[in-house]
Amino acid sequence: MSMLTPPGMGGKKYRVTGDRYPRMRRPRHRRRIVLTLVATVCALGLIGWGTLQLIDVFGGKGDTAQASPGKKHCQDSGRANGAQARSAVRKPPAPGTLTVNVFNATQRSGLAKRTADELKKRGFKIGKVGNAPAAYDKKVKGAGILLGPRAAVDGPLKVLATQLAGAQQKTDDRKSAELDLILGDAFKDLATQQAAAKSLSVLSHPSPAPAEDTC
Repeated sequence: MSMLTPPGMGGKKYRVTGDRYPRMRRPRHRRRIVLTLVATVCALGLIGWGTLQLIDVFGGKGDTAQASPGKKHCQDSGRANGAQARSAVRKPPAPGTLTVNVFNATQRSGLAKRTADELKKRGFKIGKVGNAPAAYDKKVKGAGILLGPRAAVDGPLKVLATQLAGAQQKTDDRKSAELDLILGDAFKDLATQQAAAKSLSVLSHPSPAPAEDTC
């Protein structure tokens, strides 16, 4: 038996013809390379797609594209509500349109005159100046009382209140639009012009209440 004769062939001789030789196994290294390349391409594609999705989410592009009509509607509604709120707020009267009577309910002399002169410098019209009526004379323990008609609650009395912090506001049945400033025992001085001007500015331009978000 020749050394080239495969075992189990009974010593028979076989001639190999042609330019091809039989192979016992198919080579696997090419298949592995192809599978590796396909897997790499798929992985890179998934990574790229995921990156684009994250950019859209954190950049807000997807939400903007989908929700832009609703968002625009909410913005338009907010502007409309803000305009309505501003129009609903009545502008307070100017100090020059208010007439103030200044009365002294304390035992300190000249207090009403000095206070009336200061109010006049700040633009208020001054009416009567003197001692307080008997119903309030020597009976006001606080800084003062602001007295006016019921119609003055939401406007004139608030304007006058900017000049004296801590003053009590009251109304009566008077027919005139005049206001009374009755100075009490705790009165020291009017609010500073800067503080009064700031309070008057806030009163004239109040911050609108935040609209309810229904979007």
